[in-house]
Amino acid sequence: MSVLVNVIVMLGMLVVVPAGLRLTELRELDRIRQLWPLFAVPGAIALWLPRGGPATALACCYALGTVLLALYAPRRAARGRDLGPAGIALLTALVTPAVAATALVAERSGHELFGFDLGILALTVPHFHFAGFAAALIAGLVCRVSDGPAGRFAALSVPLGTLLVLAGYFIGDWAELVGAVVLTAGMWTVGLLTWRLGRAAGRDRTTRYLLLASAAVLAATMLLALSWAVGEATGLPHPSLTWMAATHGLGNALGFALCSLLAWRRLRTRTPARTEALAGPRTLTEGRTA
Repeated sequence: MSVLVNVIVMLGMLVVVPAGLRLTELRELDRIRQLWPLFAVPGAIALWLPRGGPATALACCYALGTVLLALYAPRRAARGRDLGPAGIALLTALVTPAVAATALVAERSGHELFGFDLGILALTVPHFHFAGFAAALIAGLVCRVSDGPAGRFAALSVPLGTLLVLAGYFIGDWAELVGAVVLTAGMWTVGLLTWRLGRAAGRDRTTRYLLLASAAVLAATMLLALSWAVGEATGLPHPSLTWMAATHGLGNALGFALCSLLAWRRLRTRTPARTEALAGPRTLTEGRTA
């Protein structure tokens, strides 16, 4: 893996996932959130070791944590919870780190899983931390406070687009393009609703700037993703994977995911009486959008 990709993945492992889990406010996730460093730190170390047994073993430690997290999704679904649009986005967020970890274990072991070369596997790891976990989680949060068709569309299209992109890995470039179109539409809707939240009256300056920055960055990074998918499918000129990592990847990690999580954390801590967990009993009415 390149140094830049490693840094982005470490941000996802050590910061984005635990911060996102905290925002769900799901009590059943408390234990795994507390234990998360025991899984994430070995995974982060594995990124910097040469491919081989030690790196693979450490990557497997991280994979174990992601599997434990993913197991919460069918449990909640079986109990009839989280079957609405926001809940589906939450379930997607719980599962996608396991996809990233599977790619990490294969890449660190030097195994071309399902025939994918090691470079693609390496880029799959950050993709499913950010376009998977972070994007689905934030889409669900936005849906909770945007009581309308746009919020529901965002919460459903982001998981669907993520699934279609994953399917496109196996089917071909045109299928991946369809997934990219769906995912981009969902993410742009998330960005629009986030922008409206940032412009709402009564928002403190720091939270406002974080929300507006995440929305603006998302508009640009998803345009890059769409242009890359179109180029792959049609043969038209498009950015290289190295350029995509430095622009789309870094922008989504810092500008969208990190800014969004910080903003939502501030919304929770500064207005506790008016907030709602992703699956909780209260309603975040401040800055409600249509």
